[in-house]
Amino acid sequence: MAEIPDLQLHHQTGSNDVGGIGSDLIVDDGLAGEDRSKWIILILLSVLAAGILTYVVIQRQRARTPQAAAAPVSAPAAVPAPKAKEGPLVEAENIPLPPLAETDALVRQLVTKLSSHPKALAWLATGGLIENFTVATLNISEGKSPTQHWRALAPQARFSILNTSRGAMLDPKSYQRYNDYAAAIGALDAPGTARLYLTLKPRITEAYRNLGYPEGDFDVVLERAMHELVTAPNLPAEVPLAEKVITYKFADTKLESLSAAQKQLLRMGPDNMGTVQAKLRNIATQLALHP
Repeated sequence: MAEIPDLQLHHQTGSNDVGGIGSDLIVDDGLAGEDRSKWIILILLSVLAAGILTYVVIQRQRARTPQAAAAPVSAPAAVPAPKAKEGPLVEAENIPLPPLAETDALVRQLVTKLSSHPKALAWLATGGLIENFTVATLNISEGKSPTQHWRALAPQARFSILNTSRGAMLDPKSYQRYNDYAAAIGALDAPGTARLYLTLKPRITEAYRNLGYPEGDFDVVLERAMHELVTAPNLPAEVPLAEKVITYKFADTKLESLSAAQKQLLRMGPDNMGTVQAKLRNIATQLALHP
């Protein structure tokens, strides 16, 4: 730092000195102004140096202090478009429907367009077709066997067993009693069958109401009935039986614990079961049902 010069003083003798030579220190104005400028410059330089030093210290402290990472700005979550409601792949025929009690003739006309199989024609020969279909479907949905409503369609051949050293076994020939039924169902056109159901659904719903169900869509009943059948398990190659009072039951407790509707389907045998289940799944797809 530059050396600060001493203030230059002048010794002035005044006539007013008392008691001898008096002396006053008089500051030269010119010299005082120059010195004041130097002082101001020195002070400004000091302030500037202090400011620079402070800035450097702060910057070094910031460099040593870990900064919190700025949270990434995420785009707002995209709102998924509303999923279109799933509906049947086919539509009902636009035809007038007679009163429920007078629908048999129309049902026969529409079903014969789908199938001319003898078993289908045998069913059409009965009366109260929509009512019987509604009751049978409801029974199956509840796990009950529908055979009491279709006694005219019962197989003619008798159930047979095999007596082996391991006990009574189900005779696979018994499955053949249901070959025609499975063939009749397998021959149905799935889209046409679904269309027939939708066409007759107003009268099916009416029959359902007449059974004491004032509310609910019959689709739910049909879906449950389909689920009951398509989820029936496959039979093993050999099926042990146990005697009951008059008939036989499955010796396997898992099979015997199945619902009556499922056990009725099991009596058709693996091949016929597969045919029926595949057709039910196809029809369910056409109706947008999920058994």
